[in-house]
Amino acid sequence: MQNIEYSDSSTTKGSRKGKGFINTCAGAFKPRTNPITRTINGVIDDIKKRIEKHYEIPPTKNGRIIPFCPHETDTLVDERTGLPYINNTVRSSRYTAWNFLPKQLAFQFSKLANFFFLCISILQMIPTLSTTGSYTTIVPLLFFITLSISREGYDDFRRYQGDKLENKRVTTVFRPDKKTLESTTDTDMLEDSWVDCQWQDVRVGDVVRIERDEQIPADLVILHSDGLGGNAYIETMALDGETNLKTKQALPSVSKPCGHVESLATLEAEFVVEDPNLDLYNFEGKVTIGGETVPLSNGQIVYRGSILRNTPNMIGLVIFTGEETKIRMNSNKNPRTKAPTMQTLVNKIVVFTVFLVLFLSAFMTVAYQIWQRNVEKGSWYLADGGVGDFQVFASFIIMFNTLIPLSLYISLEIVKVGQIVFMNDIDMYHEESDTPFEARTSTINEECGQVSYLFSDKTGTLTDNTMEFRKLSIAGVAWLHDLDIKRAGMNGDRPLIKHKRRKKKGHSYKPRESHGDAASAQKSKNKQFLEHRLSMHLGYSDPHNKGNVQSSIPQPELSTVDLIQYLKDHPHTFFSRKARFMLLSLALCNTCLPEEKNGDITYQAASPDELALVTAAKDLGYMVVDRQIDTITVKTFPNGDDGEPLYEEYKVLDVIEFTSARKRMSIIIRLPNGKICIFSKGADSTMTELLKLKDLAQQKALEVEKRVNIRKSMEVQEVIRRNSMQRQSMSRTPRGSLQISRVLPAKDELDMWLRDKDREGDNSSLDSDSIYSRPSMSYAAARHSLAFGEPKLPLERDKTDQFVDEAVAMDDGTILEKCFTHINEFATEGLRTLMYGYRMLEEEEYQTWKKIYSEATTSLVNRKEKSERAADLIERNFELAGATAIEDKLQKGVPDAIDKLLRAGIKMWMLTGDKRETAINIGHSCHLIRDYSTLTILDKDGVEPLKTVMENGLREIEGGNVAHSVVVVDGGTLTTIDADEELKAVFFSLVVTTDCVVCCRASPSQKASLVKKVRTKVPGSVTLAIGDGANDCAMIQEAHIGVGITGKEGLQAARVSDYSFAQFRFLTKFLLVHGHWNYVRTAKYTVGTFWKELLFYTTAALYQRYNGYTGTSFFESWSLSMFNTLFTSLPVIVLGTFEKDLAASTLLAVPELYIQGPQNRRFNFRIYVGWMVLAAIQAVCNYYIIHTIYTRNDFIDNGVFAQGVLVYTTTVVLVSAKLQMIEMHNKSVIAFASVFLSIGGWFAWNLIFAGVYADNTVYNVKGGLTTRFGRDLSWWTALLLSITVCLLIDIAFISLRTAFFPTDIDTFQEIEQSTEFKQRLEEAAANELQQGWQRRKKSEDIRREEGEVQELLDRRMEQENFSNMEQGRASAAGGPSVPPPRPSMAGRSGSYNPGRPSVQAARKSAVIGETLEEEEDIEEIVAKRFGQIRR
Repeated sequence: MQNIEYSDSSTTKGSRKGKGFINTCAGAFKPRTNPITRTINGVIDDIKKRIEKHYEIPPTKNGRIIPFCPHETDTLVDERTGLPYINNTVRSSRYTAWNFLPKQLAFQFSKLANFFFLCISILQMIPTLSTTGSYTTIVPLLFFITLSISREGYDDFRRYQGDKLENKRVTTVFRPDKKTLESTTDTDMLEDSWVDCQWQDVRVGDVVRIERDEQIPADLVILHSDGLGGNAYIETMALDGETNLKTKQALPSVSKPCGHVESLATLEAEFVVEDPNLDLYNFEGKVTIGGETVPLSNGQIVYRGSILRNTPNMIGLVIFTGEETKIRMNSNKNPRTKAPTMQTLVNKIVVFTVFLVLFLSAFMTVAYQIWQRNVEKGSWYLADGGVGDFQVFASFIIMFNTLIPLSLYISLEIVKVGQIVFMNDIDMYHEESDTPFEARTSTINEECGQVSYLFSDKTGTLTDNTMEFRKLSIAGVAWLHDLDIKRAGMNGDRPLIKHKRRKKKGHSYKPRESHGDAASAQKSKNKQFLEHRLSMHLGYSDPHNKGNVQSSIPQPELSTVDLIQYLKDHPHTFFSRKARFMLLSLALCNTCLPEEKNGDITYQAASPDELALVTAAKDLGYMVVDRQIDTITVKTFPNGDDGEPLYEEYKVLDVIEFTSARKRMSIIIRLPNGKICIFSKGADSTMTELLKLKDLAQQKALEVEKRVNIRKSMEVQEVIRRNSMQRQSMSRTPRGSLQISRVLPAKDELDMWLRDKDREGDNSSLDSDSIYSRPSMSYAAARHSLAFGEPKLPLERDKTDQFVDEAVAMDDGTILEKCFTHINEFATEGLRTLMYGYRMLEEEEYQTWKKIYSEATTSLVNRKEKSERAADLIERNFELAGATAIEDKLQKGVPDAIDKLLRAGIKMWMLTGDKRETAINIGHSCHLIRDYSTLTILDKDGVEPLKTVMENGLREIEGGNVAHSVVVVDGGTLTTIDADEELKAVFFSLVVTTDCVVCCRASPSQKASLVKKVRTKVPGSVTLAIGDGANDCAMIQEAHIGVGITGKEGLQAARVSDYSFAQFRFLTKFLLVHGHWNYVRTAKYTVGTFWKELLFYTTAALYQRYNGYTGTSFFESWSLSMFNTLFTSLPVIVLGTFEKDLAASTLLAVPELYIQGPQNRRFNFRIYVGWMVLAAIQAVCNYYIIHTIYTRNDFIDNGVFAQGVLVYTTTVVLVSAKLQMIEMHNKSVIAFASVFLSIGGWFAWNLIFAGVYADNTVYNVKGGLTTRFGRDLSWWTALLLSITVCLLIDIAFISLRTAFFPTDIDTFQEIEQSTEFKQRLEEAAANELQQGWQRRKKSEDIRREEGEVQELLDRRMEQENFSNMEQGRASAAGGPSVPPPRPSMAGRSGSYNPGRPSVQAARKSAVIGETLEEEEDIEEIVAKRFGQIRR
């Protein structure tokens, strides 16, 4: 990412030096460097800038001047550069044609192995140094590097194609020519001047017309809008993640002349705007029109990536294009080339191996000098055969360089491609949108199993971009609006499959409910108890939310359907009058516009919250059918749904808009009876201050808050106590081995572990009858129940009266207390709450206020402040109408996915552009924030200093006084923190210590900066960023792993991501299963490759003792060159591609197993050393067993070639046996095939060589295996003995490790051997594995039913053949013909036969009768189109 500094130290917009701009949150914690280091870094940065064509640009003096002249054909010139403004082309691809090769070469040779091989290649090409050829290293090295570069180029070319599609979108531009303007003022000809233009051809100064639901192609100043009141409603979800529509409006002096094409063509104006910068929330500019200069603000600007909504069309002037638009300024202009973190350790191992090669070479060189002095100089036949020390040393380096195998990287490319193929999982396919999983890179597959930090967008990633009205509180009674839930239940999801379908093997697993006799009943109790504990921990409900329900008995909850019925049954009660007024408030207190489509009423709304509210009013019988500037028409059904509807017209007198400062909106209505009423809705904290009974309301609110705080404190202490007990238990209990002979203790230990995990967050031990108990959250229970096809039973209507107390409806104190209790309960569930109030106004009071308000809204000075003060005069002394709760609907499976990811040890950060309250609500609903969480809210405008708040929070966390900590921070506060080095240090210490972080009002650049800080400052961390919009692209590119959601915000994030799919919930299987598998596969592949190289070449080093350390090869050169290519490549490739150490169901049911990756438990230097020690021991045993048994004895052929083939064969067998039979957990046909091909291929190679080898000068190859040592029994005996000893050593190592140092993987691999445990783990992972099981079940059912059809047809054919045979016999005997049996009782019993046939015939007749009885089933099965029926 470019770090270009402003030319001025101030933060005035427009003051920058370059084409890229400084990220206000970047560059934290910069280390102090000395002058020499700074000079070197400066030179490097200068080289980078030249390669990336990044030059510093000074700021303009007075801003960017854009004259309004749409008829001009000359391109406007940028004052800063003297060149035309940049075009509107955007680029998200990582490379250009100029920097692709330099960047890729630097990246490829950053792998130390590649650099090492380059050095070896140079040595090999020096004459007389190499004994293995001159080009045996450089050719495969160049091939491999070319292959890697080509693959990376192809991936980036796909990104380029995505950019090309966006750049070629079409918009409408006004481009009249001068001739047309001078010759005519014909409107039709001017309308023809609106021409289609590709986005990439849009220029600064162009006038564009945007139609409804069309994306904005560049940053624009609004000239005119055809929306109501001249407003344009803009959706900015792709920029800041906010779902609310922004209201933008052109300046009146600009809008009027731009409303008609004639005046637009002749308009003379000049716009002056700030220089391009990052700030999405502020804008400075001015326009001079008709000699008058008017300021421009953010209210007249729309940015690229926004969408025009609820507005017919809009006209705008282009001010910024391409990479200078706000959305691109906030993106990562130069994304880094990603490399796996495992490569760092591999590089260290390569360095270690390089030193090992140098040590071996030096040792061999010294040994040769000793041998030369003692032997060579005294041997006449070696006269003048000496070689220089450097030549000897270099030749040994070339000989041992393959200890760092080039195949490590070549085969790894094949392995990773294979891993990508198997990641195309049906369980990550979104059927509704037909969106499969897609991988855009294979470089970082293993990193998916090492993620420690997850950064997620909110809108469109966690949420579904829809709001649902969910709950309502009226006169002390809460009502659930669950019509959408009931519809989902009525549609009926497919039944949940709880187990993977298996073939029966000897015995089948019996369901828990069926135990045949009393003898097995007691035994089954223990199983059922364990199963219950297992399902409670690993199953369908959140272990952290167990305390949400007071008891196991479902608590009844009234629905809004019951409310409507109650209003019909009791229309004149005090409660009913209050309820109807609340419903009327829902219908009137909004700014939604109704539209009729296909006979149904839909609404245009500035925010999804208002849309949900007015839609709920419609569902509840108060339907807004028409809205004009000053009237609202409401349709009600006082006579029932079948009766005549009533249309009432309400006159809109004033609308006081919502602002973030006021946190409320109001509307003043003249009712049909002539009375005036003000309706208001807003945050409960704001509305409480405006109630008529303010003092009583505040008292009740404090009482409710006190009870809630006491309850939360009790829950926190309970969680801390249990966590402490668990840590003490873990410290006291040593880990033992879970061997097969200890199945029962293993089950007991697992049960204890599950019970401990199950109690985490379970605060049900608190007295449910206490006033401090947690409120019942039956809505969450209802949602959970529906997810498994068990919709909540409807409440009987006659029970409604039991919960509506008319006496309570007249008690203001009780209503207030219950209302605040409901609001707290709604917020605990993660719902967005609003409180409604109303007041009847006198005519005189309204008219007096109206004058004050009119003066304030037309004031030219401090208009906003005066309007707010005037609104405060009328918004007071409200009567409480009720409260509402809206659900920002989460995507399916989000809470469960987050629970499992948190259990996996992944710290999650939610980064959103939404406001703080919304972000916290979503945090609650998706389980990121627990009910007992301690929130540390960082606010630069808070009462306490930021540093004090952060230090206190850090102290509480480190002191162990917090059960679950969450830090909440906004973008403005981040900017303040970033400006102070001391604050940055404290902030970073806090956020990496806390459990979760919620960052709201964050710009795209701030999101990317936070990701970069964690990636670069937290040692060993692996970051993953996931999002769906253009505002998420920067952080996706900045993270180690970028995941794009192909959601409603478009495909921008998916295009720049490394992996993409359609739903957040797929992240669970992506990380916990495929990520874990790929990490284990790559780890085993890497250590396996190093192991086989050391195993093989150690024998070559041992042989040097017997050839005078002259560098003579132990193996024939052609066979030596094929070791990695033909005979040992398949075992490591198959291991790296197909290994599954645990079943997917186990990994999903026990997310804690994922911690293996982030903690590097499967691949670290200790494991590498262990494998190398094993290789050295096996190599020594292999060589000396063969040397002792075979070489020293006088056999048919005990020459160097025979001995070399014997060692070679042992090594090939060992590699295949260890990697495929011992290390590979899930053995399959492919594993056995690789063993057969590797070993069989080696013997075939020797058979061919024995027949065709011509040059027998150095090695006696001809006829070796076929006529000499291949016929020698001792050769085969030595082979078998060496293999057996080496394998026993391997098995002994593994057995000792498993016995004394067992891992969690060992434990659960043993547990998987039990069918009962495996099926219960499958139950726990059923949600994530449904699609695969459903598909498998469907195909198996089809095959089974096709088989049943065929069986019925065969039986029918048998019946017909039998009937024909009986008739033939009767005809031959001259007797009566036997009619075919009919499906009667006689036929079924076998007694129907006039000729009294034999017993055998009677049995056949019975079979035929049963067949005919089932014959009618054939047509039914055929009707289900199960296969093709052949008769």
